[in-house]
Amino acid sequence: MRNKRILNWAGIAFIGLTYQACNIPVLTQRTENKVVPVSFNGSQDSTNTGKVSWKTFFTDPNLNALIDTAFRNNQELNITMQEIAISQNEIQARKGEYLPFVGLRGGAGVEKAARYTNIGASEATTDIKPGRETPDPLPDVNIAAVARWEVDIWHKLRNAKKAAATRYLSSIEGKNFMMTNLAAEIANSYYELLALDTQLAIIRQNIDIQNNALKIVRMEKEATRVTELAVRRFEAQVLKTQNLQYGIQQQIIETENRINFLVGRYPQPVQRSSQGFENLVPNVMQSGIPSQLLSNRPDIKQAELDLEAAKIDVTVARANFYPSLGLSASLGLQAFSPIYLARVPESIMGSLIGDLAGPVINRYAIRAGYANANARQIQAIYNYERTVLNAYIEVVNQLSNINNLEKSFDLKTKEVEALNQSTTISNRLFASARADYMEVLLTQRDALESKFELIETKMRQMNAMVNIYRALGGGWN
Repeated sequence: MRNKRILNWAGIAFIGLTYQACNIPVLTQRTENKVVPVSFNGSQDSTNTGKVSWKTFFTDPNLNALIDTAFRNNQELNITMQEIAISQNEIQARKGEYLPFVGLRGGAGVEKAARYTNIGASEATTDIKPGRETPDPLPDVNIAAVARWEVDIWHKLRNAKKAAATRYLSSIEGKNFMMTNLAAEIANSYYELLALDTQLAIIRQNIDIQNNALKIVRMEKEATRVTELAVRRFEAQVLKTQNLQYGIQQQIIETENRINFLVGRYPQPVQRSSQGFENLVPNVMQSGIPSQLLSNRPDIKQAELDLEAAKIDVTVARANFYPSLGLSASLGLQAFSPIYLARVPESIMGSLIGDLAGPVINRYAIRAGYANANARQIQAIYNYERTVLNAYIEVVNQLSNINNLEKSFDLKTKEVEALNQSTTISNRLFASARADYMEVLLTQRDALESKFELIETKMRQMNAMVNIYRALGGGWN
């Protein structure tokens, strides 16, 4: 009869707790927008350069060696790898929360009850065994196996593990996105280094040309065909050009060390190609269709996984409103003296307890946790939509950049050719006294500047090729 009353009260308590759980606050919900434009530039060709392996996309073996070394040694990337390991351990921790916990427990102690209490009076009049009084104080020795288990009725603990597993996958995509950016940064710095080498070579060529012009001016001055002013102006031009090489040399050192830092090594010369930089031809880029960004770009996949984990977190927070059922059990040996532990079954002790608990009155912390989880879910939705939008705009910008740089390079090439011819003509006219020395100086200066601009345009072309490859999601696979 007593057990029946206990069961009735347990049923009433469960019904009451469940009723309280039904009173869950209603929060504002939002669904992410996964719709993207159907194309970048009107083309429906699904060929996508972003799916090409970086080892195939970059054809320079020196550049590929740098990227490969960076993927092994870059400190920031290795820090991210440890974060992935931490995320993986978090999965095991969450898994352990919904599995039974079993352990061993042992202890010894002594207890003395006051004589004029229920326990003290009972022990004073009860023999521990026939003819032997209960020891006072009463020792206690026990050894037992104990178990605890929270029954995951509402899948709260399993969902917490699922959220941890999703964040683990998100951390992997974060690592992939870091690899994409790392490969792009090294490639851009490498092409900048080649451009600086070319500019330095141009400066040294111009120094030789200007020195030859200076010799001619000096001979003209000896022949009284020009004044000392012309000689001094040509000398100043030579000195100015010579001074330019030191700034370029410093930029080369800094660019090399930027690459060395990304590769994870101390300063050293960077091996690079010696072929003509101005003759490099950017790869033909195929952008595919915008929907491919959702599967190609690691940052979009990371944002999507973070959003999925945030949704699961809301489910976990909602489950906190429902009652939880816990079971605890123990089985072992207990006696007032170690010598009696082996007397079975008298020394056997055991327990089995079920615990039903749930919030009834003060639920502010649970409500706040639920509201925060929902707010973080909405944040994750906005972050996902922002990431997709940013990816699309990056591709569109770089496609336009490639097109405009191609036209700019063609025009700049023609400008350089025209100024090179102008330099030859001005020198010939000056030698025949049909041109002023200022025309020669200005033409040489313009020719040098145009060559520099041509190399910078080529560098921007190569950088645009790298950036569109990164924007399409390439560089990590």
